[in-house]
Amino acid sequence: MAAALAAAATGTLQAATPTVEQALQLTPLQEVEYEIPTADEIAKCSIRSEKVNGATGWVVYGPAGEKMRQFVDSNGDNKVDLWAYYNNGIEVYRDLDTDFNSKADQYRWLATGGSRWGFDENEDGAIDRWEIISPEEVSAEIVAAVRDKDVKRFQSLLLTATEAKELGLGKEKAAELTSSLTAAANDFTKWAAAQTAVKSGTKWVHFGATRPGIVPAGTDGASLDLLVYENVAAVVETAGEHSQIDIGTLVKFGNAWKVIAAPRNAAVADSAASQGFFFQASFAAKRPDMDGASGRPAVNAEAQKLLDELETLDDKLTMATTAAARQDVTKERIVTIEALAAASGEGEARDNWLRQLADAISAGVQTGEYPDGMTKLQKLAEETAKAAPGSDVASYVQFRRMSADYTQQLQDPNANFTKVQDAWLENLEGFVKAYPKSDDAAEAMLQLAIANEFAGEEDKAQAWYSQIRDDFAGTSLAKKAEGSVRRLTSVGKTINVAGKTLDGKQVSLASLKGRVVLVHFWATWCEPCKQDQTIMRQLQAKYGRKGFELIGVSLDSDKADLSKYLTQTRLTWPQIYEDGGLDSPLATDLGVLTLPTMFLVGADGKVISRNIHVSQLDTELGKLLK
Repeated sequence: MAAALAAAATGTLQAATPTVEQALQLTPLQEVEYEIPTADEIAKCSIRSEKVNGATGWVVYGPAGEKMRQFVDSNGDNKVDLWAYYNNGIEVYRDLDTDFNSKADQYRWLATGGSRWGFDENEDGAIDRWEIISPEEVSAEIVAAVRDKDVKRFQSLLLTATEAKELGLGKEKAAELTSSLTAAANDFTKWAAAQTAVKSGTKWVHFGATRPGIVPAGTDGASLDLLVYENVAAVVETAGEHSQIDIGTLVKFGNAWKVIAAPRNAAVADSAASQGFFFQASFAAKRPDMDGASGRPAVNAEAQKLLDELETLDDKLTMATTAAARQDVTKERIVTIEALAAASGEGEARDNWLRQLADAISAGVQTGEYPDGMTKLQKLAEETAKAAPGSDVASYVQFRRMSADYTQQLQDPNANFTKVQDAWLENLEGFVKAYPKSDDAAEAMLQLAIANEFAGEEDKAQAWYSQIRDDFAGTSLAKKAEGSVRRLTSVGKTINVAGKTLDGKQVSLASLKGRVVLVHFWATWCEPCKQDQTIMRQLQAKYGRKGFELIGVSLDSDKADLSKYLTQTRLTWPQIYEDGGLDSPLATDLGVLTLPTMFLVGADGKVISRNIHVSQLDTELGKLLK
């Protein structure tokens, strides 16, 4: 192997540029779908050294001039620390070496590759903790863990005991959850070895669940609201045959969704196990036309008969083991749900059934269990839009239609993914214009804002954050969006950073005017953050007498974790703390979405940089503190 390629594989960036063939031999450390050119295409590819966001890197271009790979030395130490992989010209994944020791410690899926962000704390190639992962991606990871009988992979998705304490559950529910978490790893090992639904060639197909729900503060003694999915299932396919596994309950913790128990075979799940952990009723038993006052179904005899039929079909769908059987049952379910919507008259009950109908058709299109469903879904979208223009139910159906159409296009082996993605983003923008106040519009705007910010299109990101702030005023999402605008526009302005340390001392950025200050947002679970602190100690010793100060802002969820760490580490600069972690007022006020985040503030109290990297600090401080 040529020296340049060997250097790239181990992290070293040499002066000699590797060949295209050598560069294309490097592969992602995690599973991701990315572009691999054919032998004929390789001959038309090119590679050259370029400046990438001010850093040096190698970039591989495909036959049409599209990016295929990017290997970057972000801190100028002549070692590659970012390995990026593309699909149809769009970056879908990157390996990151954030402590610059020539080993990847973070993995990020981007754009059409997904939203996952995993941390590999011991740098062994396996993800130990998820910073960001969606419910759909959790279900796919569970299937992969079962397939490989990998209990460590499963445990990375499991709510930890420390996290469970932060949920604010009442005593009885907390004890029940602790019991489930304690047994989960052992249950997973036993079940994975005995089950037959997932085999070596099995592929994840679809995430199955009704909409997520809030467990409000006060329920069974809970002190905080909690967002959960109940009765989650994963549809899998093996050699053309479909089956289903029961994942159970997912809870949202920070920016990641977590499981609370081992999966199980949905075909043998008993009625007690199929009930939700928090809502305590199965999907079939808790239909959307429940009478809120009595808790009993407010339905007539005709509707009750249809409800019974739907419950039977739900059981059949769970038991179906072939693709043909699942298609047949799916068609019957959709017909039954249509009949229930028609039998529900007008009002919220009917709207709820229309939402379920849209969910069922959309899911069927995306899994292939209802391949001809787009025509019906399009018709449903048109009918709801005509009957109730601009309504919540119309927007709900339209968003599911868009999502199903997008997924169906991506599944086409001849699809132009760049065009499909561009069209999807345009559709999202169009949806927001058509239904600006809907729940799905808020979600669409957030996705657009984050995508634009990570793509470097900060003006667009700021516009979306601003729209969330204005259109959803008073919500937690609006407050975070307002903070994100404040962060994006902070250079040249003063920012408010103030709070108390664990021992009650008041700390404020304003009181340090006249000094150059680094504000470091971090947490004890963020390994790169803690590694940064080693360099910060050195910089404090070098520049402290010249007018350099530091303020740490801990975004830990558990005060005990911070206290233990500070006792052991004894940092020499103040650490502000407030309950709430990444959702705390300290994080919300400046829209802090990822860690570490660092602000460099000048002696005049104005922000010089809002995203400075620790490797840049020595040079910047040398200029500022001559």
